[in-house]
Amino acid sequence: MENNNQMAKREGSTSVTAQAMVGRQAQEVQGMVFMAKQYPRDQYEAYNRIMKSCERTALAENAIYQYPKGGTKVTGPSIRLAEALAQNWGNIDFGIMELEQKNGESSVMAYAWDLETNTRQTKLFQVPHIRYSRAKGNEKLTDPRDIYEMIANNGARRLRACILGVIPGDVIDAAVDKCQETLKNGYKEPLEDRIKNMIAKFDKDFSIKKEMLEKLMGYNINAFTEMDVVKLIGIFKSLRDGMAKREDYFEIKTEKKVTEPASTKLDGKFKKDGKKDEKVKEDSEAKINEEDIQQLPWEGGGEE
Repeated sequence: MENNNQMAKREGSTSVTAQAMVGRQAQEVQGMVFMAKQYPRDQYEAYNRIMKSCERTALAENAIYQYPKGGTKVTGPSIRLAEALAQNWGNIDFGIMELEQKNGESSVMAYAWDLETNTRQTKLFQVPHIRYSRAKGNEKLTDPRDIYEMIANNGARRLRACILGVIPGDVIDAAVDKCQETLKNGYKEPLEDRIKNMIAKFDKDFSIKKEMLEKLMGYNINAFTEMDVVKLIGIFKSLRDGMAKREDYFEIKTEKKVTEPASTKLDGKFKKDGKKDEKVKEDSEAKINEEDIQQLPWEGGGEE
């Protein structure tokens, strides 16, 4: 009877705590909406802030993602550029929220909400607590930190889509063009020369040929862009600093080891007999005195 009362008290306290959290979140949302209405964004000023941010080389280098698909190149604004857009556009609430953990997976929500226009984008998705690697295959995650990183990595793409869904498309296109302009103006050498030097450096330091780089990127080297060079520079630094191996990025052909045939019982007998013969030989050689040793032919002391 006492146990039932204690359980009831705990459930009651839990429900009160949950209600308090829901009420607090509702008040926070109301406060954010109120502030957004009181201080609406100046679109011209917000646009200028975005263009100014895209002049930073560090942001421009990570502003565009690209990957090969079906023989073509797919490109678009990255999560880093999307975050910069949301921060400078203003009055946008965005993030990733884990809703539940159950049966070895997490239910997650990514969202972006324009508090002024009440435009909202939401993505609900499941994240299994499993990590795949070439060495270990599918590995079940139990460490909370590993689970958190897995959720963050899977949520980044959904969050990017949500943010880009509430910001005007022309502003996004202008930001992408500005980042590409920043990369082009940030280097004195032409792109073709930098690609040529990069290929030579990969070959000299790590024996990685041009064909291997083309296979990694998924297209011919003549189609390489500024973003491809940035990605390959990152790979080169990882190899140089010992943070990764060539096998992590490229298919390296390794020579097959020649395995010796398994020994049989007869081989073992011959080995034992051989050891006995070597022991007899060592005993006989030990009887040779120093004068005889000096006259051995291969030492040069014997007479012809």
